[in-house]
Amino acid sequence: MPGPEIRFHHSDGAPAAIGPYSQAVSADDLVLTSGQIALDPATGELETGGFEAQARRVFANLSAVLAASGCGFGDVLKATVYLVDMADFPVLNRVYAEAFGDHKPARSTVAVAALPKGARVEIDLLARQP
Repeated sequence: MPGPEIRFHHSDGAPAAIGPYSQAVSADDLVLTSGQIALDPATGELETGGFEAQARRVFANLSAVLAASGCGFGDVLKATVYLVDMADFPVLNRVYAEAFGDHKPARSTVAVAALPKGARVEIDLLARQP
């Protein structure tokens, strides 16, 4: 018996994949985004305005990918955050709270040694299509 149809999603409002992967994939009503770092979709360059600017760019990229998948931050079930420096955690929490508002999905935050292109934060999401 075949499984659910797998669909691939792309938004020009988020940076193109820098490897052999999709910005997001869905099956049934679940959407999984690839990790987003603070790349400007127009230039492909990393945001240079410090951690808060990088975090805001990540959320802008995620918003575009979610929209291309037919959902938004209110549909997110789980977020995984990767931080190069856990000292950035308070700023991340503030920007994260602004993006999600009263919606509070499950979340894991993981300290990592490095991220692609020298990014300081990467986030991937699991959401459901309404």
